[in-house]
Amino acid sequence: MIFGINLREIFTTKAGYFLIGHIVAMAFGLAGLLLVLPHPEFIANLPPIGQSAFSWSMIGGGVIYMILGWSAIAVYAYTQLGLWHWLGFMLPALSISLTSELLGTSTGFPFGAYHYLSGLGYKIAGLVPFTIPLSWFYLGFSSYLITRVGLNRLDIPNWLKDLGAIAFGALLLTSWDFVLDPAMSQTSVPFWQWDQPGEFFGMPYQNFIGWFATGAIFMSVATLIWRVKPLQWEKISLTIPTAVYLGNFGFAMIMSIGAGFYVPIFLGILLGVIPLIIFLRLAYKEETSDNNRQLVISN
Repeated sequence: MIFGINLREIFTTKAGYFLIGHIVAMAFGLAGLLLVLPHPEFIANLPPIGQSAFSWSMIGGGVIYMILGWSAIAVYAYTQLGLWHWLGFMLPALSISLTSELLGTSTGFPFGAYHYLSGLGYKIAGLVPFTIPLSWFYLGFSSYLITRVGLNRLDIPNWLKDLGAIAFGALLLTSWDFVLDPAMSQTSVPFWQWDQPGEFFGMPYQNFIGWFATGAIFMSVATLIWRVKPLQWEKISLTIPTAVYLGNFGFAMIMSIGAGFYVPIFLGILLGVIPLIIFLRLAYKEETSDNNRQLVISN
């Protein structure tokens, strides 16, 4: 098991199948954005079927990988946690993130002035692609759950565990955006554009405040809903959420490397990946100790 990822779970569960498709779609998108598009002669030399496939991938590739990411976490949440906890997190995440995005694209609050281009699917109210709230959900859920399960191993009050999960979960979510946003808005085929250029690789610092606040709000609402039916945290596998977070972070990191943006990668690793590893170590440390104690007793 590496970083809390059980490969057997990925290859033998429905959520794992969606996860595999999600990662393959991201890899295909990276190849198109970083290898194929910068070399138009390669596209011109493709057979007609290849040109059609590439054209289709540029139109719908982003939509597919985000739908598959949502599917992986939705199926995982339903099977691992149950209907109440799945919907109790997903509905606030979708509605609150969509509200923030609609405000952002129409007023500039809370992220700064920006607008979405084509490539991410049908736009709600002509402003926000329907896939954007899906990504808020599956990355926000993964960030929150990993943090909350890790904190559950600490001998601190439950309210402090919940508060820590909200704060660090929102931080992990925002750290992913550190790496993703600069590259995706300035790639050869950008998916959104900043109308308010800022100091952080073309982005305003306000964007990250908006990201953290939006994540913290829907995580807080979900926390209150989950309290109605307390979970048994020690029985939760983190394989799928961990793979989703690291897979999407890897996608963003490669995009940033392609754009020559290294400071965002450093910040993302410092504030996202390293805390993630710490929480995973906490989550599995007690489990390992329990297994060792059982082995000693049986001997």
